[in-house]
Amino acid sequence: MKIKLITIGKTDEAYLKEGINKYVSRLKHYVDFETKELPDVKMGKKLNINLQKEVEGKEILKLIKKSDFVVLLDEKGKEFNSVGFSQFIQKRMNTGMDLIFVIGGPFGFSTEVYAQSNMRIALSQMTFSHQMVRLFFIEQIYRSFTILKGEKYHHL
Repeated sequence: MKIKLITIGKTDEAYLKEGINKYVSRLKHYVDFETKELPDVKMGKKLNINLQKEVEGKEILKLIKKSDFVVLLDEKGKEFNSVGFSQFIQKRMNTGMDLIFVIGGPFGFSTEVYAQSNMRIALSQMTFSHQMVRLFFIEQIYRSFTILKGEKYHHL
């Protein structure tokens, strides 16, 4: 099984890049993990939210296969605690299907991306910047594997 995180836009802040790289490196000990950053869609002064979501959606869908289990990070998604999320990861690993997580652009996802997804999850009811969400979410994936392995990282 492989886990892939697809994001829209670059991570600009050095401290976030450093944190992301730290957890991506740690994750490699547990699972085949990959991140894929898609470029921001530049709409200029003619901002059209639906068009932006559509363009982003087409790029996202190019990276998804029909056999993937696709999870969108969405404010209206299911919330987990860390142990529950680790149990979700374990169930997905048991299927052998690749697990694809997607963090969309600032306006969410196109209807085509929603249609292709299998599930939506929310990190919190709070709103975080898309760049920070990447770090938080990758850390949670790492935490899940330490929970599954019974390691001391997560204090139960």
